[in-house]
Amino acid sequence: MNKERYNIVIEEAHDGWYSINLEDHHGNWTMVYEETLEQASNYARMWMQNAEERKNSKDIESKAMAEMIKLDREAGITSEYNDCLD
Repeated sequence: MNKERYNIVIEEAHDGWYSINLEDHHGNWTMVYEETLEQASNYARMWMQNAEERKNSKDIESKAMAEMIKLDREAGITSEYNDCLD
């Protein structure tokens, strides 16, 4: 059984535009507008195809941010609650 689940909602928005609300199986989400239903469908398809790449990028970003916080604490420029950079 495929565990990759997506939440895809394409609706008419206003002035002939379509809103696209998307959530992937990793909990990443986005909302965009496209002029045509075809563009909306193409965007949704492209967004779903990039789910694993997007997750990997966010994982790398999260690790880098955690490392920066650790280095700032070691350098003494942050405390538990504020960054002391003012």
